[in-house]
Amino acid sequence: MSDEQSLAGFGEPVGIAERDKPPFVLLPKPSTLFALRAMRFAKLAPDHQLQPFLTFLAALSGVQDRLARELPPAVLPTPRDQHMRAASGMPVVPREDLADDALALGALERLLALMSAVDMPEAARAALEEARMLDEGGRRAMFAAVLSDVVPAETVAQHIFAAAALQVVAAMRSAQLDAELPQKVADGICPCCGAPSVSSAVVGAGNVEGVRYVQCSLCAAQWNQVRVRCVSCGSTKGISYQAIEGVADSIKAETCDECGTYMKILYQTKDMELEPVADDVASLGLDLLVSEAGWRRAGVNPFLLGY
Repeated sequence: MSDEQSLAGFGEPVGIAERDKPPFVLLPKPSTLFALRAMRFAKLAPDHQLQPFLTFLAALSGVQDRLARELPPAVLPTPRDQHMRAASGMPVVPREDLADDALALGALERLLALMSAVDMPEAARAALEEARMLDEGGRRAMFAAVLSDVVPAETVAQHIFAAAALQVVAAMRSAQLDAELPQKVADGICPCCGAPSVSSAVVGAGNVEGVRYVQCSLCAAQWNQVRVRCVSCGSTKGISYQAIEGVADSIKAETCDECGTYMKILYQTKDMELEPVADDVASLGLDLLVSEAGWRRAGVNPFLLGY
């Protein structure tokens, strides 16, 4: 980001109505999710200020895609437990279950092995080797830290690998749900697994074109949220939109004066290739400017834990 870049305020585009009763939840599709993310990271990388990191994340997403195709089916809570949780306004397949999940541990072991053959920055290589040296207890501790959104600053790099393994298993779990089952849990919280959101997008295709969906940072499930409404606190007052002046306005930060937070909104209606996780990382310059202006980031991106 150049020193000359600054924020410009925008209003939410008008004249695009929400669809009548769009599906509340769009379940993730692990068979294509990580492959598309890898392609997006790879496309964003050339000539980008974060090129080495984006290239590394493209490789990591490619390994996630391989895991999603290789791993056995995930085990879910019983249908009775799922219905009881949904009826009580709770996440249907809570992320806390993954802290001791055998499939997640196996996924991390396989991911670390596959990543050993990938070219990566020296710091990432050191973090990979440190993660590989951990025993099962140490890896469970990493899972617990990621799942509680409390990662020690000095071990952020190692936890990226743990988060990547958890994303695969969480997506596999949520993908098996009945899409009609999850119900609203709380603002900014995934109704499928209970993880925080990463960003939101105005969908640009299908029968939900023009509808806004918020995406889970862990399982990648998406849930409908009306526009011009804070994802973090639900307020419809004090909402504004910030973008980097002179840069394409397909990604903006929706800021809320009521709670002092912001979350990015991606306009896939303007650019169909936008991907909620990859483009969130690549637009880090917007985060820096909005944070300098006084707003706190509401979304969680496991690949931006150090920022």
